[in-house]
Amino acid sequence: MKTGVFAAVLAAFVTGFGASGHAQEVGPVTNLPIPRFVSIKSSEGNVRRGPSLSHRIDWVYTRKDLPLIITAEYGHWRRVEDRDGQGGWVHYSLLSGVRTVLVESEAATMHSLPDKGAPEVAILKRGVVARIDECARDWCRVHKAGNSGWVEKADLWGVTPGEIIE
Repeated sequence: MKTGVFAAVLAAFVTGFGASGHAQEVGPVTNLPIPRFVSIKSSEGNVRRGPSLSHRIDWVYTRKDLPLIITAEYGHWRRVEDRDGQGGWVHYSLLSGVRTVLVESEAATMHSLPDKGAPEVAILKRGVVARIDECARDWCRVHKAGNSGWVEKADLWGVTPGEIIE
């Protein structure tokens, strides 16, 4: 992800204010915070160069539930970026407010409680996408393939440090 966008997301989530120190920006269409995390709703979603069907398709997301960041809104279109900072315009109907995370570490241990000493539930490998149930300051309770447990935020992309999700 591009450093500037990540810094803005981090500042917005942790402090409730944008990088400029002003109240966090909201989208002109939804009145929801910008930037914000979402996920791709379907197993196929076109990413376009601009916010309309007449713009060229640059690529297609083919991974359902992949976490993305919305960085702009225009009508029924949302500008998104993925973990690698690649972005484009996606129709809002392809996006979900359901929060997911992508495992960034080689292997993330899922524990029964938000404690490194708690029993292990599963090991999530790099690239696994899991649904967020809730997040505390340093841990997120996630769900994947019938398993639920707590994973350290440092191992995940799709949630900011210190962000609380209930």
